[in-house]
Amino acid sequence: MDKLIQFQHVSFEYTGDEEGKASVPVLHHVDLAIRQGEFVAVLGHNGSGKSTLAKHINAILRPTDGVVYVEGIDTSDDEMVFEIRQRVGMVFQNPDNQLVATVVEEDVAFGLENLGIAPAEIRRRVDGALHDVGMYDFREHAPHQLSGGQKQRVAIAGIIAMNPKCIVLDEPTAMLDPRGRQEVLKTIRRLNQEHGTTVVFITHFMDEAVSADRVIVVDDGKILMDSTPQEVFRHVEKLKAVGLDVPQVTELAYKLRKNGIPISDDILTVPDFVQAFQKIMEA
Repeated sequence: MDKLIQFQHVSFEYTGDEEGKASVPVLHHVDLAIRQGEFVAVLGHNGSGKSTLAKHINAILRPTDGVVYVEGIDTSDDEMVFEIRQRVGMVFQNPDNQLVATVVEEDVAFGLENLGIAPAEIRRRVDGALHDVGMYDFREHAPHQLSGGQKQRVAIAGIIAMNPKCIVLDEPTAMLDPRGRQEVLKTIRRLNQEHGTTVVFITHFMDEAVSADRVIVVDDGKILMDSTPQEVFRHVEKLKAVGLDVPQVTELAYKLRKNGIPISDDILTVPDFVQAFQKIMEA
């Protein structure tokens, strides 16, 4: 897989707005590469810098030092911001902040109309995006009548209609109930697996990171861990030390091991746990 996103020695600080107010450093010398087609989960406690990192990927923020490339394009190049944002779409925590029309299909078409896309192509893309997120049957509904999960899926449809290579989702399930979370996660996984869309998924729900190809843990503006979910969640104590939890079944297996039960240290799901525990009972 080719490198789609590259951070090279990236630092960032928020400049004080008032005279004499100190700048606030957030990212510190980050080196990172994300390849085309990857599903990457980014974890970190509040204030760790994970959302700031995400906003660098589509040039919402620019590095104070270092450089971010999107398909070889420097995000600090003012003339290329439009190109970057066609390649990388962003979905935020509150879907209401991204819904702008009074009808679902008009909302999905909004960005395409601003680009001057031909009406027939807009129709094709809008229908395709709504099918992809399972919202085609709601195309004539008013967004305010939808559930939180449905609204977020419409917001995602508006992004994928633009045909980006990468979607960055900044805690998109934080405001949703469990059913809404499942709807959005299912949609994201399908986009990644069936369409090869690169996904950068910022979350504070540990169980949502389990199905990612790769988990990046951010702490104090630095990359603390970067590996597979199995490898990252093995480090229970290290994660807890930086204010993070692990999936519940991983926590259960960890406590059993501490009490002398020889259960595997790479358990991430309930079926993993059941299989491992059956082996112990049969031994």
